[in-house]
Amino acid sequence: MTLAKRGLILGATAVAVAAVTVTGAGIHLSQSKAFFQESPKELIDQVWQLIDRNFVDATFNQVDWDAVRTEYLGRNYTNQEEAYGAIREMLETLQDPYTRFMDPEEFRSMQIDTSGELTGVGIQISQDEETKEIVVVAPIEDTPAFDAGIRPQDVILAIDGESTEGMELNDAVSKIRGTVGSEVTLTIRRGDEELEVPMVRARIEIHPVRYNVQAGPEGQVGYIRLTQFSANAAEEMSEAIEDLESQGVTGYILDLRSNPGGLLYSSIDIARMWIDSGIIVSTVNRQGVVDEETANSRALTDKPLVVLVDGGSASASEILSGALRDNERALLVGTRTFGKGLVQSVRSLGDGSGVAITVAKYLTPNGTDINKNGITPDISVELTEEQQEALSTNREAIGTEADPQYAQALAALSTEIQEARAGDSVTTAPSGRTPGN
Repeated sequence: MTLAKRGLILGATAVAVAAVTVTGAGIHLSQSKAFFQESPKELIDQVWQLIDRNFVDATFNQVDWDAVRTEYLGRNYTNQEEAYGAIREMLETLQDPYTRFMDPEEFRSMQIDTSGELTGVGIQISQDEETKEIVVVAPIEDTPAFDAGIRPQDVILAIDGESTEGMELNDAVSKIRGTVGSEVTLTIRRGDEELEVPMVRARIEIHPVRYNVQAGPEGQVGYIRLTQFSANAAEEMSEAIEDLESQGVTGYILDLRSNPGGLLYSSIDIARMWIDSGIIVSTVNRQGVVDEETANSRALTDKPLVVLVDGGSASASEILSGALRDNERALLVGTRTFGKGLVQSVRSLGDGSGVAITVAKYLTPNGTDINKNGITPDISVELTEEQQEALSTNREAIGTEADPQYAQALAALSTEIQEARAGDSVTTAPSGRTPGN
């Protein structure tokens, strides 16, 4: 079985700013919308069938899935909203926060997000599987949340004064979203501190790749910051690498910090720009079928590379960083990544709503399952609270030597460049001579 990669998402969850592509469920929407509105049980059964065929766990998390169908189709529903509520209840029995239902408005918002233009505050959130707390995966740069100083791992305690205790993830998303120009206040817990963070919702056009040339001890260095794996990320990454190559950089620092993930195919396309051969990622479904994605001999550069990661680097970021490290293509610097190793397929339903289904888990090239564990970097660099605050208030310092993690990455890259040059010297030495003799 080959998974339909362009229907898969790898964001830590499809929430406030998810970027997705959508696969149809084999139903023509214009002809069937009225039918599903008149027959809510048909919609419930459609969702049940999709889960039955595709959910990653063949035991449905020890749930009698046939009995679930009997229970929910045995009820009477007077309107579509009752059906939506039943579907959400049905999916909750799976105890998987990433398998979720979206009503037509939520589904349209997700489709808009795919285009690279968002409306909201610019955060990606998840729900802790054990505590059920709403947790920030990462803010997106140049968004109200980023400007307000929201950080990865912040716990959202309340939205406009309403407690999130017991709140479903979709409900939290709906409450955080809103019209451009309106205000929302999040109450967050950061360590032992509780903060009120007001933000004004905005329309956000996202360019996921930013880059520049910086000075380094061994010559010019290409610095690339990738903020999410959206539909335009691969094209922008390719343009960045080609431009930096033309400027003669000696090596690269790729910054994946606070990158919450996005599209599976985007992470694969970008990995192929750095890796000439080898496995990129393996996906395993409930039948145990492994679908391997490999490099295709089209890398754009072979120059030394260091990757920056942190607790906000999730999912697609972990696929890319895992592929680069396992193939010995890059060193990782920073802190342990988020730990989300599950793949969702997003399906459109007959009445304009949608459902995201966890269909597989992924493994790094070495066979590592990072779900809940994350990836530990080669060189660990923790930021103090003071350093985090300084970078939060002075974004221009990110990716400069005033950024402690970047400074360590630059030092590591310099060593890699020196070793690469030494290796080239040995390779190009005339036959019969040893360099230095």
